[in-house]
Amino acid sequence: MPICAHDGCGAPAPYRAPKLGGVRADFDGPGEWQYFCLAHVREFNAAFDYFAGMSTAEISAAQGPAAAWETPGRRFADLGGGDVPRWAAMPDPLAAMALRPKRAAPTADPRFTRAEKAALRLLGLRTDADRRALRQAYAALLRQYHPDRNGGDRGQEGRLRAVVDAYQLLRGHHQFM
Repeated sequence: MPICAHDGCGAPAPYRAPKLGGVRADFDGPGEWQYFCLAHVREFNAAFDYFAGMSTAEISAAQGPAAAWETPGRRFADLGGGDVPRWAAMPDPLAAMALRPKRAAPTADPRFTRAEKAALRLLGLRTDADRRALRQAYAALLRQYHPDRNGGDRGQEGRLRAVVDAYQLLRGHHQFM
């Protein structure tokens, strides 16, 4: 681990900061960096001025809404309508560039199977629940039925297994992805 760049400080320095007067990071490379300990990186950040040494035109260009977006491009959703597919659902994310977005199933009418509806009831969720609600209900029921939380009582293991199975079934549903 590097040593703090502040004069007289020999503490370990895990925090990176741009070197003043050095080359800034851009498309030509990562720029020049210096490393500080926590106390000195806070001091550096409080006094750092990103726009130091820039002309008025350069500052204006850096603050504009199109900064770093000089070339026009089309939005991904303009390629064929619909929502952009989730990367996690792609078997090969690199092949996703050739795909057109598909219209997602409406969340108001999720069309759950009978087993999925039973799993929702077991977890105490409605059909309009989202991924966060699913995870929160699952975590709460895990805490409730786990033997470590019940003083080693293994009488709730069947219920715990049902909760885990219900979560495994529902997490693959398109509404919770």
